[in-house]
Amino acid sequence: MARQRLGQHFLIRGSILERIARAACPEHEALVVEIGPGKGALTTRLLARADRVIALEIDSLLVHSLAPLQAADPRLAVVEADALHIDLAQWGPAVIAGNLPYYAATAIMERAVALGSTMRRGVFLMQKEVAARVTASPGSRDYGYLSVAIQFSAGVEFLFEVKPAAFQPPPKVDSAVVRFTPRDRAELGIAHRADFLSFVALCFRQKRKTLRNNLAARYGASIDGWPEAGQRAEQIGIAEFAAMYRRLALR
Repeated sequence: MARQRLGQHFLIRGSILERIARAACPEHEALVVEIGPGKGALTTRLLARADRVIALEIDSLLVHSLAPLQAADPRLAVVEADALHIDLAQWGPAVIAGNLPYYAATAIMERAVALGSTMRRGVFLMQKEVAARVTASPGSRDYGYLSVAIQFSAGVEFLFEVKPAAFQPPPKVDSAVVRFTPRDRAELGIAHRADFLSFVALCFRQKRKTLRNNLAARYGASIDGWPEAGQRAEQIGIAEFAAMYRRLALR
């Protein structure tokens, strides 16, 4: 019951597990932090490509089941912890990978990309619908606040789909693997990530309304002359959001 409550679907197809491990570690890595190791299927493949693996598992029953694997390989440390609350940066620069539970995937991704270069690379298996939103481009149906929030901090690649039959038990939706590569936020001229994302959230407050309508209550007529004022947020790229934010900072 605990596993079902936590939304865990264990990936069992070896070929896909190997593809995820290869995407996470195309070359040998010093450290991988794995989120949600489950029964250790991906863990063993990550150990073959890294000096150390720290596996974060929230389910105490699964932590216990991983004990033999940890005992057999001193390079593995299994930590009973919630990835939403533990300090992911405490072990230093690392690849972060895992099969993310559907209920927490978005929040975990946001925490991971916020680490900046401490996350050397991120490779996550998630619900396909979420993967589409994370990797969406301006003007597409799936583009929204989440797209900007993630892509502000990381380059994103939609790698491949994973069908329900690859899991046990099979989920009711398709999944996908996405790779994240930290980007230099300084190139956008944004010093305060949280303030910038608050501004972006306001731009998307009512998605079908123009930026003028969404921003008028806070910024008044000062935005009327903007070339973007008559556009909707879903049409605006990250560099344009950054330019608008810097424009407001100079008022």
